[in-house]
Amino acid sequence: MNRKKNSAGPDGVLEPFPITDVPWEEFSHGERFGMRFQHLSSYGGATQIGIANEVLAPGRQANPLHYHMLEEEHVFILEGSLTLRLGNKTYILSAGHYVCFPAGQKVGHALFNHTSQPCRYLVIGNPSPTTWRCFRKPGASASS
Repeated sequence: MNRKKNSAGPDGVLEPFPITDVPWEEFSHGERFGMRFQHLSSYGGATQIGIANEVLAPGRQANPLHYHMLEEEHVFILEGSLTLRLGNKTYILSAGHYVCFPAGQKVGHALFNHTSQPCRYLVIGNPSPTTWRCFRKPGASASS
């Protein structure tokens, strides 16, 4: 197993890497909320844009309904299917679906896996100190 902290080669240059090199982390709060994720952007040396590969297990919700005042968040479904709650509406998203939650859009969003199979998706955004979700630095608590 790769124990590197990032994709830097021997000369310190950040290089391409297979995502299997990136360690998995977990966020969990009770039985309802939680997901597994990999900080792809942090591993690659990014400081301006956050990208995480997330897996949402059947019956789990990624986070409580929320919105962001400072951060923009994008979700691109790679495998499986989930339910997006966006304000008072719900949408079924599956592989190939994409959604953007612009900063300041005061409409809550939440992802819930309503199926019997895991759902894998990318979360892309511009992290800020107020973001507690998957863009926090590895090792930080879920409340940071």
